[in-house]
Amino acid sequence: MKFLHTADWQIGMRAAHVGAAGPRVREERLIAARRVIDAARSAGAEFVVVCGDTFEDNGVDRVLVQKVADILDASGRPVYVTPGNHDPLMPGSVWEHPAWRSSDNLHVLREETPIKVSDGTLFPCPAREQHSGKDPTAWIPAGDSRGIRVGLAHGTVEGVYQEEPDYPIPRNAAVRAGLDYLAIGHWHSTATYPATDGTVRMAYSGTHETTKFGERDSGNALIVEIAGAGAAPVITPVRTGGLTWSVIEEELRQPGDLARLRQRAEALENPSATLLDLRVAGLLSAQDRDELARIEEILASRFLFGRIDSARLRPSPSDDSWIAGLPAGALREAAANLRELADPAYAGQRPEGASPEVACRALLELYALASESAA
Repeated sequence: MKFLHTADWQIGMRAAHVGAAGPRVREERLIAARRVIDAARSAGAEFVVVCGDTFEDNGVDRVLVQKVADILDASGRPVYVTPGNHDPLMPGSVWEHPAWRSSDNLHVLREETPIKVSDGTLFPCPAREQHSGKDPTAWIPAGDSRGIRVGLAHGTVEGVYQEEPDYPIPRNAAVRAGLDYLAIGHWHSTATYPATDGTVRMAYSGTHETTKFGERDSGNALIVEIAGAGAAPVITPVRTGGLTWSVIEEELRQPGDLARLRQRAEALENPSATLLDLRVAGLLSAQDRDELARIEEILASRFLFGRIDSARLRPSPSDDSWIAGLPAGALREAAANLRELADPAYAGQRPEGASPEVACRALLELYALASESAA
């Protein structure tokens, strides 16, 4: 048996967190969906399983539902789809759209009922609500079918941190149910879970296209091959994502560090398809202050999306050129006071609201205004 495992397409996500890049990010999710289907064809997969959250929610535009159904149907092979917690099976859901009944290839698995496929059986676990404290795989009977046994579920594997358990799946769920493989969705990074004998029989495919900064290993689908009942699955990740979400964190310690960070950002490949989140902290020297504006210009002009978080930067207290460069008098005195307040170790009385972060931002703004006036 050979099949492709995918999940968490989140078609229709708003992507408001990336501002003007949102439309491109949304469109890339459809493009990546086509890559998934191309991967299934190239690998000679017998069928495709989509393990929940195909859509961002049940309120997505119905044209999008038709587009997704068309993409899946173009695989030319059976596609088995289970509803997830974002698109649960309920009245008025996306699964009532006529597109799902327009092709013999498309199968929305609505019941906890075994489904016969070539050489084995699928055990679907469709979601019917957004949140649940119940193990979705608990219904799967242990070893009552011949051939290869594959479960399809959507939930949180035991050990993944959550404040409240949400569709909890035990780490031994595949072994407990006698499954050769448990295909799961819900978390967006590819992850595998070895059994006690080291055999991997359950995995998250991860989302096919990254959704946000910080996802560890997203933008993949999995090709799964199982030689026969009881055989160890061979799991091959396939890259399907088209966008790069990059996070660079830098601690500034000496003059020139910010310039080197800019050069690092400039060296990134394919910036028009890259979303870049720069996070800087530490001590900013006076000679580097113009680099902040320069970096912002580069991010805005070259990258699909870019931002720099400088909230944890503060002017270097040992760099007297910050103060010396200002006109003598009230402006220089204000800067000297703000520099003291920007130091977290300052032991004097702080005015209300004058945290080190606020004082630092005020000081940098003061220097910027003074520079503009001088120009």
